[in-house]
Amino acid sequence: MNPQEQALSATIAEAIAKAGGWLPFDRFMAMALYAPGLGYYTGPRRKFGTLPQSGSDFVTAPEMSPLFGAALAVQVGHALDATGTDEVWEFGAGSGALAAQLLAELGERIRRYVIVDLSGSLRSRQAEKLAPWRARVEWLDRLPERIEGVVVGNEVLDAMPVQLHAFDGTRWRERGVIATPDGFAFEDRDNAASQAIEALMPAAVPGTVTETHAQAEAFIRTLAGTLAKGAAFFIDYGFPEAEYYHPQRHGGTLMCHHLHQADPDPLVLVGEKDITAHVNFTGIALAGQDAGLHVLGYTNQGHFLLNCGIAERLQHADIAERAMAAKLINEHEMGELFKVIGFAAQAEFDAVGFAHGDRSHTL
Repeated sequence: MNPQEQALSATIAEAIAKAGGWLPFDRFMAMALYAPGLGYYTGPRRKFGTLPQSGSDFVTAPEMSPLFGAALAVQVGHALDATGTDEVWEFGAGSGALAAQLLAELGERIRRYVIVDLSGSLRSRQAEKLAPWRARVEWLDRLPERIEGVVVGNEVLDAMPVQLHAFDGTRWRERGVIATPDGFAFEDRDNAASQAIEALMPAAVPGTVTETHAQAEAFIRTLAGTLAKGAAFFIDYGFPEAEYYHPQRHGGTLMCHHLHQADPDPLVLVGEKDITAHVNFTGIALAGQDAGLHVLGYTNQGHFLLNCGIAERLQHADIAERAMAAKLINEHEMGELFKVIGFAAQAEFDAVGFAHGDRSHTL
């Protein structure tokens, strides 16, 4: 255990002790990912890259191919025009690759590009990447009181802490974390909130584990109150509620990533690996709609990128570029697993990204 992991584990163990010996999993996940200076996203280690040799843990679409940002820029530009705005707000900008792609494609149409990111180490990497546009780029570490512009978030919702719930064959219980002499361990406790899962998974088998997404849904509601004028687009892996809580998905979706390897155990290498869960897009859509946003559309990433003209871009790409970009749209890779949802703050408009293949009716 390296010094950073040791310090984070001690901090979490202290929080568990102060909470009476048991910490809900969402609080554990929040500390593991975002504890100041120690968490996965706030610590110094590299996260994003195409190969484990770089010390990275996973790759996101903008790092795989610049055609991702080029296609998304079509939708962002369309939304800027439709809403009469000239600012882009990106949440969780990662390496800065997507910001660079959008700024390069849209040029002066973006008067101001604001990045909201909790990670100081990532911010320095973003600043280096975005040096050519430095005069137009700003960083914030929290939501402002008002946003007028187009919001984008690629793989942001999946990194928000989730509640875990487990079914023992008789009742649903909330899963939390305890500290033992051998490290952290799971322990399930009765919680009235967990009983609501029974309505979502009435045919669950003993041992079933699943997640709920209170923080991601709260984020969307807060964003709705902040987005006075504009639109928002979120890209992430996930399902509508009927698929998310399907009886056959009895193991849940919680997953960790370290050196480009996936594993299901968040209780080891704490702070050294990413912890993530798939998104329940029905919950996200309802949170936005209930808070006053209009749902512009919902579709898979493949359809969205094709609607935004990626096929035409591929015609002018070389073989290597085509191979990487194809992973973004192929159904057996990222094209189907990843979804895109769009919101508008005021009047609705026909968003180009959902022109064909809109699945809003499945939410």
